[in-house]
Order: sequence, then structure tokens, then C-alpha cells
Amino acid sequence: MPAAVRSRADACPGVFAPHDAADGALARIRLPGGVIDAKALRVLAGCAEELGDGRVHLTSRGNLQLRGLSRSPALAARLTDAGLLPSATHERVRNVLASPLSGIAGGLADVRGLAATLDRGLCARPELAELPGRFLFALDDGRGDVAAEDPDLCWRAPGALLVAGMDTGLVVTAADAVAVLLDAAEAFLALRAADGGTAWRAAELAEGPARIAAALVYAHGAGLRPSQHGGFAAVGVQQSHHAALTDTPAAAARPGPVPRADGGTALVVAPLLGELTADQLRLLADTGPTAVVTPWRTLVLPASRLAATELAAAGLVVAPGPAADVSACAGRPGCAKALADVRADALAAIGRLPAGRVHVSGCARRCGAPRGRHVDAVALVDGGYLIDGIARAELG
Repeated sequence: MPAAVRSRADACPGVFAPHDAADGALARIRLPGGVIDAKALRVLAGCAEELGDGRVHLTSRGNLQLRGLSRSPALAARLTDAGLLPSATHERVRNVLASPLSGIAGGLADVRGLAATLDRGLCARPELAELPGRFLFALDDGRGDVAAEDPDLCWRAPGALLVAGMDTGLVVTAADAVAVLLDAAEAFLALRAADGGTAWRAAELAEGPARIAAALVYAHGAGLRPSQHGGFAAVGVQQSHHAALTDTPAAAARPGPVPRADGGTALVVAPLLGELTADQLRLLADTGPTAVVTPWRTLVLPASRLAATELAAAGLVVAPGPAADVSACAGRPGCAKALADVRADALAAIGRLPAGRVHVSGCARRCGAPRGRHVDAVALVDGGYLIDGIARAELG
């Protein structure tokens, strides 16, 4: 898709520039690498209760959202104090995914430190504040999980550089990964300007992967070298050089216990439909110093102090099953474009829905739909749902 098709600038919401929805303002809080500490969880609980609709919503990019807000400086002040807004200028562009179980179990490299370094480097380059709010970085530890989430730029262990889902054939060491990704982002902006367009994503640049790779080779010279396959290759979930590490990318972060590499046990939990109450947030803060929000609306608790039974009693999903596989957009009454209260319908139909991942949308925009294979249910104007192309009177 050529850059010229974009006739306006990207307006992805943030905290300083929230989106006005039918139920009030919506603020998106970026969590580079998905990591959030206990203090921040408690602050978010208070913000949700006192400033929003009482809940925190997980997104399909491993971020968090608050809804039902009034436009007030109080939210930004609280989040800044909690360390969640280190840069006002770069707030909307801190879109960094990292393999959620990296350094805990599996993978070929520990990318947690790289995610934090990338975030700091991103905020330190003034020109990168001009990136679109939908531009996405990813650091994949070799299992192919976040590489499958449609990032614009991705470093995948042990050393592949991916641009818009294409393996550039360049080998980048872990030590150079952050610098190369940041330089690639600068190359994207330069090429977008040269094309005279307003591209939001690297895939929207004509020959984007090849041109960005060429810019990197020119800048780094002998610091980059071609891999054995050379050239460019499309990278899919099953085409990853190390796809054998996981059968499906999201399987590594499905609810349940996860044996840690150090002999301990991590726990993955999921809130119903990706919504956390203030009480659940405070409970998660009690489980340990940090949690990791995943792009699949689950949370990794690296070393939970609480048993799974305690978390389940609080309404969190702690085992695979239908309750963990269903997601939905905001729907009515929060979204003016929605044709149904999809969240209520999804909750009522959980036991009757098809097996596997299901996403329920209030309109054809399909906001928040997961990447990869899933059952697609879209509300219809006259009632009922279009489920994988077949009109049905109700869900399930």
C-alpha cells in the first residue's frame, strides 16, 4: 500500500492526547516490553476508580487503557509519578513488544533488558517523536511470538532483522540490536518524507524493507553482514527460523503455570475479556514486584506469592479454556459506532462459543482483533452476528 493513501496524520490515543469515546475520554498507557511494577499497578487502580470507569483494559499490543475519563491533568500527573510517562514528547511512540516469557522460560536470548534500553534510546532521539502512534517495535527471543504480531521493525534472536514482516537477510548482534532498530526507525521517517506521504507503517512504503535495509547498510557499513540465505524472505509464524520452540506464538503465554528455567514456577493469568478491576490490580500488585502484560490480553507473573486458587477466587482465569480465549471490542455503550453490547453478549455466550480464539466486534472495524487465526464474530445492523461470514441470530 503506497504512503499516499494516508490523507491524515495518525491519531492513535495516548495520555496527553486521549480519544473521546461515547463513555468519556480513553487514554492508552504504553508499557515497553509489557513490564509494570507493583507501585504502578496500585496507582492505576486508584486512577481507574477515581478518574475512570473503575477498570483497566488490556490491549492487543500489550498496553493498558483507561476509559470513562474526564479531561483532567490529574491522570498525567499520577502516571508520571508512577514512572509510566518518562517522556511527554515521545509518549505515543513508545510501542515496544518483547517476548513475555523471555528470561523466564524458553527462548534463545533474554530480551528484557533490550526492551528497556530500546525505550530509553527511543526517548533520547528527538526526531523519533515524529513516528506514527501505530509504528511498532518488537524484540523476539527466538520463539517467534512477538515477531508474529505485525511489528514494523523486529530484532529476532539470534540475530535476524525483520522489517514489515520481511527478513532483510542482515545479521545483527544482540549488542547492536537497539542501535540498529533506532536507526531503522530514522530511515523510515526519512523515506516517508522523501516519498511525500504520511505512511503510518513500514509496509506502506514502496519497497520499504529493501530501502530501510539499504539505508542501514550504508550507515553501518561492515557492522552488518548478510545471513546465509541473503536477500529477503517473508516471515510467518511457521516460517520462523526457530519456530520449533513453540507450536503457536501465543501458546507460550496462555493461562496456567509455567516452569521457570531456574526451577521455580511462573504463572500466567487472564482477566475476562481483558478487563481488570481495581481490586484485581491491587491483588496482582501483591503477587510480586513486577508483572508482564502480553499482546494476548494475559499477564505473566514471574514469581507469584499467591496461589492460583486465590487469583481464581478473585475472578482471574488461571487455566486454558473458553474464558481465556474470548476477546471483544468496547461495544455499546462505550463506542458510538458499535451495533451491540458485545461484551455482555460474549460473557453470556462463553460456554457456547466455538473452541479456540474468538473475537467479538461491534462493527466491521473489528477493533482489538487478535493477529492470526481466530473465529471472527461481528455484530449486524438488524441484530445477531456474522460469524466467520455466516449470519446467525446470536453468538454461540
